[in-house]
Amino acid sequence: MGNMDIFELASELKAEGEAFALATVVRTVSVTAAKAGARALVRSDGVISDGWIGGGCARSAVVKAARQAIASGTPQLVSVQPEDLLDEQGVTPGEEVGGVSFAANFCPSKGTMDIFVEPVLPKPELVIFGSSPVAVALAEMAPAVGYVCTVCAPVDQHREFAAPANMVARYTPDMAGKRQRFVVISTQGNGDAAATRDALSLPADFISFVGSKAKVKSLRQKLTSTGVSEDSFDGIKAPAGLDLGAITPEEIALSILAELTAFRRRGQRGETAAQGAASEDRA
Repeated sequence: MGNMDIFELASELKAEGEAFALATVVRTVSVTAAKAGARALVRSDGVISDGWIGGGCARSAVVKAARQAIASGTPQLVSVQPEDLLDEQGVTPGEEVGGVSFAANFCPSKGTMDIFVEPVLPKPELVIFGSSPVAVALAEMAPAVGYVCTVCAPVDQHREFAAPANMVARYTPDMAGKRQRFVVISTQGNGDAAATRDALSLPADFISFVGSKAKVKSLRQKLTSTGVSEDSFDGIKAPAGLDLGAITPEEIALSILAELTAFRRRGQRGETAAQGAASEDRA
């Protein structure tokens, strides 16, 4: 990374679609190695790539909080304090109280340091196969709810789209970066087999097909006879979208975005596992 500073590195990682966390010292009491305003960038693997927020006492607590923040998508507040102060408050190292995670400071300085850890998550990518009216509606609506769109369709069909983020000829997108990825196959009779074959080859968190289960079954029989893995079809959701009674292309696109949002936001609302399961049952 050379002499790149923390903000340049953050900008580069965002462009590459890599999740990371920024840790900022917001308060110190008594003697501490780092002072308020000190920052560090923590990557998803726990490596502190730039910046400094103190010695080993703070580093381990910050790395743990950074991983939790990236996994949950929610900020964390860490308070590193001497053991005697923790005892006075009736908390133990590793305990979370009132939204604050406490850690013990075993360093000779015996100071207190509060650190705010903020996750920076790349926008999820929505890869749309096809140029059907539903595909066009998806490409138009998805950016408004936080998706980066890639449209995969033959060149002569690109004119159907107003201004998607990225147009790819045919069905062979370049899937660079580490962002969360969703795939929707919306060819609707125009190149179904080719699009499905290529969609199944992509690394994706969720794949859905705008069409019936019977259509997917037919494609499964056709494509597996040409060497496509039988197991790869197990992850396809058909028909795409939540059952909203949708009729128009825009309504179908809305139902698909609702389904993707429910999938990617699981576990980010502070709900228990039982509540999350109940929400899925209602959906």
